[in-house]
Amino acid sequence: MSITSFYFLCLFALALVLYYVIPKKAQWAFLLLLSLGYFMTSDTVVQSGGWYVVFYLLAAVAAVWGAAIYIDRTAEPKKKRGVLVCAVLFCLGLLCVLRFFKLPLLAPLGISFYTLTLLGYLFDVYYEIGKVQKNYFRLLLFGSYFPVMISGPILKYQEMENRLYAPHKLDYRQVTFGMQRMLWGFFKVLVISERAAVIANEIFDNYDSYAGLPIWVGAVAFTFQLYTNFSGCMDIVLGISQCFGIELPENFRAPFLSRSISEYWRRWHITLGTWLREYLFYPLLRTKFFMQLPKTLKPKLGKKRAKQATTFLAMFLLWFAIGYWHGGTWNFIIGSGLLHWFYIVSGELLEPFFAKWKRSWHISEENRLFVFFQRLRTFALVTLGLVFFRSPTVPDAVRMIGRGFSAANFRILWDGSLFSYGLDWIEFTILAVSLLLFGWVSVRQQKGWLREKLEKKPLVLRWAVLYALLFYVILLGQYGPEYSAAEFIYQNFRA
Repeated sequence: MSITSFYFLCLFALALVLYYVIPKKAQWAFLLLLSLGYFMTSDTVVQSGGWYVVFYLLAAVAAVWGAAIYIDRTAEPKKKRGVLVCAVLFCLGLLCVLRFFKLPLLAPLGISFYTLTLLGYLFDVYYEIGKVQKNYFRLLLFGSYFPVMISGPILKYQEMENRLYAPHKLDYRQVTFGMQRMLWGFFKVLVISERAAVIANEIFDNYDSYAGLPIWVGAVAFTFQLYTNFSGCMDIVLGISQCFGIELPENFRAPFLSRSISEYWRRWHITLGTWLREYLFYPLLRTKFFMQLPKTLKPKLGKKRAKQATTFLAMFLLWFAIGYWHGGTWNFIIGSGLLHWFYIVSGELLEPFFAKWKRSWHISEENRLFVFFQRLRTFALVTLGLVFFRSPTVPDAVRMIGRGFSAANFRILWDGSLFSYGLDWIEFTILAVSLLLFGWVSVRQQKGWLREKLEKKPLVLRWAVLYALLFYVILLGQYGPEYSAAEFIYQNFRA
C-alpha cells in the first residue's frame, strides 16, 4: 500500500479518528496494531504472499530486547560485550541476507530503517546513555512505528520514549499543521517527482542515444526526482505523525542550498548521518588500531598529517558503509559513498590553496555571487554522484558521463528538443513552474516554517493558499502511468 495511494489516505483518516476516540492509555497499543497491520499489508507482502516476514521483525526486536535487558542487569564487561556483539551480528546478518545478498527470501518493509533504529537503542543501553525498555511490545512499537517504516527517519529511543507512549489529546493546531505538511509532501511527490522521473527514465534507459547536454538534463531530472520523492515522503511521514501528536526528527534541511559537500551531508538524510557518526565513526576512532595509528604514521608524515590521515581512513570506512547501506553494489558504494569521501578529503587537502586564491582575488565568503557558485558547485558534484547511483553498473555510469562531455549541443534549450524526453511542453511547463515554487519555499523556510507565518495571515488568505495547493496537487498530480488529471483537463487544447 503506497503512502500516496487513496487507500492509504482512507486508512490514515480512519486510524486518526479511532486514535482520539479510544482511551488515551491504549493509544500506544493501537499504534502498535496499526503498525503491524500496515507492515503485513505492504505491497511486497501482498503480492508475494510472504506473510512470514513479520517473524524477521519480531525476531530482531526480541534479540535487541533480550540483549538490552541482559546488558542492563550484568556488571561484567566481557559478558556485556559478548551479548552486544551477538545481537548486532544477528540483526546485521538478517539485514545483509535479506537485502544485499539477493537470496530468494522476501525482505520485510523498512528493514534497513528498523535495524539501525533498534541497534542505536541497544548501543545507547550498552554505553549507559539510554534507558532500557523492559516491555517487549513497547520496544516493538518503537521498532515498527508505521510512518517511519516507509522511508525513515531513523529514531533515537531517548527522544521518542515520551512521545510514543504518552497519551495525546486532540490538538486542532497539531492536526492541521500535520495535514499541511502532508499536502506539501504530496505536492513534491506527485507533481514534481513523478514528472521528473519521466525525463530521468528516458535519458538513463537510453543514454546511448544521447550525447552532450541531454545527458545532464537527465541527470538533473533524476536529482530532483530523488530529492522531491524522498523528502516529499518524509514530509508525509512527519505530517502523519504530527497528526497523532508525535514529533519526529527532521531528516532534510534544504540540502541543495549547501555550500560544500560536508554541509550537504549535514542537511541530507540527517538521521542516517547522525547514526553513522555516533555508532560507527566515533567508536571506530576510539579503537586500539586507530588510537595507535597516528603514532605509527608520525615519523613519516608529521604529527598533523598523521592525525589527518587517520581521520581520512576512518572516513573512508564510514563512506564505504554509507554507500553499501544504500544498495550494496559498486554503483551505490561509489555514487553515494566513496565519491563523496573523495570530495570531502580533496576539499580539506586543497583548503589552503583555496584560501590563498580567495585572498588574492579579494573574494568575500558572503559575496552573493560566490555563495551562488558554491551552491551550484555542490549541486553539480552531487548530481555527478547520482549518475552512478541511478546507473545499473559503474561502467554504464562512466560511459554516460563520457557521453555527457562528448558534445556541446546547447541548441536543445531553444529548438524544442526538451519536449522530446517524455514530457510535452505543457507537462514540462508544469514541472518547471512547480520547481520554481518548490525552490522559493525552500529558500523562505530557511528563516522559519511558512506554516507558522501563514497562520498569522487573515483566515480568507490562509484557506485560499491551502485550497490552491490542494487543487494544484489533485488536478496536476501524476497518479500512475495510466492516469493523469492534467491529461483530462488540457486534452482538448492539444494541437
